[in-house]
Amino acid sequence: MTDRSERADASSAESAHQRAPGPVAAWPATEPRDIAVSSGQARLAVDLRGGNLRRLVVGEWDVLDGYPAGTIPSGRRGGVLVPWPNRLRDGRYVWQGSKLQLEVAAADVPTANHGLLSWQPWSELAAGDGTVTVGTVLEARPGYPFRLAVAVDYTLTPDQLSVTVRVRNVGDQPAPVGVGMHPYLYVGAACDGDIGAAELSIPARTAADVVDGLPTGRRTPFDGAIGRIGDRALDIPLTDLIRDIDGWARLRLRGSAGELTLSVDEQWPWLQVYSGDTLPEGQRRRSLAVEPMTCPANALATGTDLLVLAPAAGWAGSWTLSWSAAGPADQPSSRSRRTSRAA
Repeated sequence: MTDRSERADASSAESAHQRAPGPVAAWPATEPRDIAVSSGQARLAVDLRGGNLRRLVVGEWDVLDGYPAGTIPSGRRGGVLVPWPNRLRDGRYVWQGSKLQLEVAAADVPTANHGLLSWQPWSELAAGDGTVTVGTVLEARPGYPFRLAVAVDYTLTPDQLSVTVRVRNVGDQPAPVGVGMHPYLYVGAACDGDIGAAELSIPARTAADVVDGLPTGRRTPFDGAIGRIGDRALDIPLTDLIRDIDGWARLRLRGSAGELTLSVDEQWPWLQVYSGDTLPEGQRRRSLAVEPMTCPANALATGTDLLVLAPAAGWAGSWTLSWSAAGPADQPSSRSRRTSRAA
């Protein structure tokens, strides 16, 4: 017969064991994790969920229309778009005779959108004065049976952000790849629709015609001297970029807060320009998405400007964003000026 005191001792020991977590009861970090970089009055926050450009502020001017830490960004704000940018019709494509199927956004939106990295954990690879490199490994999966290493180098100075995206095939077979990024440029809008007051110049000669965001195969001449945006709705893929003597193409957006110049090197033959007309109320037409892309929508299916990386081969492309704040006479009143958000 078991002694009552022995039973009590055993019960106490079991309860203590349940209460005490011990050294093996570790949990992963649950708080949002940013990497902060600063240079002069410029401050950058890189989200380690997705590697995204979460915030870029210069003084009191948020030059990127970003999102608060720990929230789900609408419109893929600041996103790194790999292994395809934009949309893929029905999430389907054929690669080397194999039919592949990716998850689609929804039953009523039968497209696979903006790659596979948006919610994936990234890590800090290197950091220095005004610089940080973040990276992740995209593992093979159903619909995309290829393995890629992806890194983004961010370099911040008082008047410019430089971004280099690097992709390397670390699998054992050739991989189809498209690359893009999704910053939203902000030049001083206070209310929905205010992007219409901004002035825009786009260095492109040709637009790809689209239906429901997917190219039809037809292209038309494009005049990038937009001027005041007004009521014009933009969601258009553009190519035949006009490049300066250094090989870079430069888009300019000017508003009450100042002027932004987004420049892309020759590795980016496409720009997608989107005025935010379909974003939720409170975010609609307040900023302009300008997406450097290696290929247009549906490229995994059509092959248009699609990269093909052999095992161990890599690709890298750079773009920059520079800013010039408006002078005091051009600043909006304190009543309408957008205040700097908490990091």
